[in-house]
Amino acid sequence: MATEESPLLTSSSDGHKTSHDVVYDRFTRVQKRWIVFIVSCAGLLPKFVAASLVPSIPQVAEELHSTHAAVSLTVSLSTFATAVGTLVWAAYSSFYGRRKMYLCGIPFLCVGSCGVAMANSLWSLLFWQFVQTFGCSGGLSLGAGVIGDIYKLEERGIGIGIFLGAMLFGFAVAPFLGGVAAQYWSWRNLHYSLAVWGLLELLLIYVSVPETSHPGTLGIDKLKRRRWIHITWVNPLSCLWLLRSPNLFAVMLASSLALISDYVLLVPLAYTIGVRYGITNKAIIGACFLPNGLGNFIGAPLAGCLSDVVISKWQKKRKGVWSPEDRLRATWIGGMFMVPLSIGVSGLLTAYVGGPIGLVLNLLCLFVNGIGVVFVLNPIGSYNVDVVHSRSAEITAANVGVRSFILSIATALVVPSIEHIGVAWTDVIVAILALLGQGIIFLTIRYGDRMRASVDVGFSTIENN
Repeated sequence: MATEESPLLTSSSDGHKTSHDVVYDRFTRVQKRWIVFIVSCAGLLPKFVAASLVPSIPQVAEELHSTHAAVSLTVSLSTFATAVGTLVWAAYSSFYGRRKMYLCGIPFLCVGSCGVAMANSLWSLLFWQFVQTFGCSGGLSLGAGVIGDIYKLEERGIGIGIFLGAMLFGFAVAPFLGGVAAQYWSWRNLHYSLAVWGLLELLLIYVSVPETSHPGTLGIDKLKRRRWIHITWVNPLSCLWLLRSPNLFAVMLASSLALISDYVLLVPLAYTIGVRYGITNKAIIGACFLPNGLGNFIGAPLAGCLSDVVISKWQKKRKGVWSPEDRLRATWIGGMFMVPLSIGVSGLLTAYVGGPIGLVLNLLCLFVNGIGVVFVLNPIGSYNVDVVHSRSAEITAANVGVRSFILSIATALVVPSIEHIGVAWTDVIVAILALLGQGIIFLTIRYGDRMRASVDVGFSTIENN
């Protein structure tokens, strides 16, 4: 058990590899990069599925004889399905393994995608989109678990960075492709394409991705007797119990407050930037999402590299002793400056600056926000894997689950807020919330040792990290 007086992580000073170090040498560097690529593609799917329908909402509403507001429920429903799915797949991955959960979940995506494409009513659309998102949502928590399995502590940040970058890039690029499909093709054909993508992902995982969990750590490996087909009940809500730890709950809340800015900028974009600057073409509206995705894509590996450098630097300062909260110091540039400034300035530009200048500056704000968000999420994601390494998929699922619940509420409130108090005040309030989240991170860095000592949820040590 970690105490306030003793550091959580200390390193060996003799330079020799331990048996635990050898676990990370199971895969070559090329194999690790391929695994990261595959799980990043899988992690991209949930956000892509959720956002791809946004630009085609008017077309879907017309075909299904419904209203824009009713069809917009698909965004909140997808977010809720993501929360449920991440908890289920992560909980069972600790018993059966990461690979099996990928192979079990992706068929739901394929069936759900075909169901969405064939939907002839609002209710069938909502049902099949829940199935679709539930099936692929494991990509969020399982991916972080896989990267934690194959990378050492000081190498983990860059892997998590690439993974998170792909995940958020999917959320930004999906509206563009959805807009192109709505304008020039068909939103139904887009979802048939997602089913094909899922089948390809399933095949690649089956053929080329091995089980990455450390030998002997899975629940099924610990059974003395088991049937050929062994089915057991695993409580998916058990992941949430990890958040009783003050430091884990604090960083989850801080990451949620930062990520809200992404959703507040992007979800109502057609009604804010689109209306303000007279953009009606669905493909062009979708293209306005791309700067944010480009910011995610560029910022993710930089944030991962920075978090690895920061933790190594502070380890040297502490003469070989790790304090896990040191990794959170890499959030400052994103959480203190990029996120709050980008969304606050965007709100003011949309309200008061018209014409091409206002549009270009808004797109720049979207780009800066994309970088800033991953500079917050990456160190926090790596921190979670560091401190609860044996349950890395579960703590990621708990974060994604609760964060998705918070985001579903935020997305439901953003348009009414813009209608009542305006886009400027809405964005300024979200900027203040992002600063509040950074304040929570500061307190976690300052008092992390006491927070960990107050509630022990089985924190990792250097021997098992």
